[in-house]
Amino acid sequence: MIRKVSTLNMSHEDWLAERRKSIGGSDAGALLGLNKYSSPYSLWAEKTGKVIPPDISDKEAVRLGHDLEDYVAKRFAEETGKSVRRANSFFYNSAYPFAHALPDRMVAHESAVLECKTTSSWEIIKQCREGKFPDQWYAQVMHYQMVLGVAKAYLACLCFGHGFYWFEIERDEAEIAALAAAEREFWDLVQRQSPPPVDGTEATQDALRTIYAESSERSVDLSAVESALKMRGIIEGQIKDLTEQKNEQEAIIQSWMADAERGESALYKVSWKTQERRTFDRKAWEKDHGAIPDNYFKVSKSRPFKVTAR
Repeated sequence: MIRKVSTLNMSHEDWLAERRKSIGGSDAGALLGLNKYSSPYSLWAEKTGKVIPPDISDKEAVRLGHDLEDYVAKRFAEETGKSVRRANSFFYNSAYPFAHALPDRMVAHESAVLECKTTSSWEIIKQCREGKFPDQWYAQVMHYQMVLGVAKAYLACLCFGHGFYWFEIERDEAEIAALAAAEREFWDLVQRQSPPPVDGTEATQDALRTIYAESSERSVDLSAVESALKMRGIIEGQIKDLTEQKNEQEAIIQSWMADAERGESALYKVSWKTQERRTFDRKAWEKDHGAIPDNYFKVSKSRPFKVTAR
């Protein structure tokens, strides 16, 4: 059975709170490891309330995507001759109590949903030109098909300066079953407050830095992660060697360029142009005007991570 919670007259804070109660379409790619801006661990931290994600609704790219959603929907209708309407609701399916759907549009006279996208990413634009789209978008519309029980989904994407593309995605029961299993397993971790395995993404690093922002004076036994410490040391040595090799190749190129600010070959373009950077000379200022009062300084905290071999 499917029920709806209207988003009409819902405040932004209530909308965010409702969204955190279960897994949404845009979360599907993150928990599968398909979203480069999120990760299973960072998503888990958000859903458990350990990390409150920053409000990005006022960011230009987010506002642009929101404002142009209606345009993308209209372009899709023009291209296909189909009618679409706003959903204005959170949808819940009793068969998937861990999930919700918040589709951009429903397609009239058809068992289908429409997801509207805008992008300036050259990587995604190239995919669209080749008749492809990001895997995380596929996971998102599969999630909508799962929750809403619709037969198909449409993706419409406005590629800034490079055209308009739309795609039709048929329902795939095997894919939906696999997605449902993954989401059910993830939500079980959320309910048990048990984190998924960490990975090396920046999103996971950010989540860890936020959750454990404050250090305590205790010490722990690291025997259980000794192998990770050893591997880190090996990788650090490899990075050092590779950095030296990279620097050597750059030195060869720079010695050939001499004072030229640009260079080209059949496959590459190189820029080595003089730039100026202005910085505040605190010592000189204080010598002339006296010490800067403490109330003019912002205080920030960090936890530098250092490993020393014994």
